[in-house]
Amino acid sequence: MTVAGASERPLRDDEPRTRPDRQLRVEFIMGTAITVDIRAPFVSSDAIDAVFEVLRDIDRRFSLYRRDSELGLLAAGALLEADLSADVRWVLAACDDLARTSNGAFDVRRHRPDGIVDPSALVKGWAVEEAALRLATAGAVNLLVAAGGDIVSRGEAAPGVPWQIGVRHPDDAAHVAAILSMRDNAIATSGLYERGEHIIDPRTGTFPQGLVSLTVVGPDLAWADAYATAGFVMGLQGLAWIDAHPGYGALAITESREVVWTPVIDRYRVPDSTGAHGFSDDSHPEGLH
Repeated sequence: MTVAGASERPLRDDEPRTRPDRQLRVEFIMGTAITVDIRAPFVSSDAIDAVFEVLRDIDRRFSLYRRDSELGLLAAGALLEADLSADVRWVLAACDDLARTSNGAFDVRRHRPDGIVDPSALVKGWAVEEAALRLATAGAVNLLVAAGGDIVSRGEAAPGVPWQIGVRHPDDAAHVAAILSMRDNAIATSGLYERGEHIIDPRTGTFPQGLVSLTVVGPDLAWADAYATAGFVMGLQGLAWIDAHPGYGALAITESREVVWTPVIDRYRVPDSTGAHGFSDDSHPEGLH
């Protein structure tokens, strides 16, 4: 994902965090760079500090790279699920529900060969959604929070100007496959180009086939994040599955480098932004646009 006007690097300690047109902060948490970009009206620095502390707390409890996290202790057998905190239990319950409704395409208990429970495909989106909610509670109206391919937008980038989100070209990080115009929405992307072949079909233990990228747009990032993973595992059929969830839409890039999308995406897609750089957007499966 790329965001028009967003920083591509962390700020130095001597750089101002508030600029005439924005408040901008980038920190490395949860294994990725997390960007908070606020346009007027601004909030206090303390409010932004508090949001990043919330994200660090989520990382401390959910990270499987920390032996002392709740999930780390669960994996080691040192903590029972019944003894997990309420947030962790809710996340696992949400993941279990999605395992049922996706017929196993999303299953945090089966997608790792080592059998460790890993809800990261929902946690990051949930954490970013929580960060955006806390910024809004602090008074932010126009904001964007981004963590890799997971983004929450609220309000506008400038008066009358929506946030412009680019879906990355799978073969060339310097180009985009489509541009989505966003206000008050969440967007998440799953694909083989984010972290290599890290997505496994829990039903077969093999790499999914059919798509190289799947982007989901909807009202809540926790679900958009999880739906993107489930839909990617399903392949081209995943678009119809996502389309069945009210308010959510999907845009995919197939292995043949065609861009296909569900009707909801037409609300956000910038005209003529697909099909560039070798892509085709004139051959779509039945029922899609």
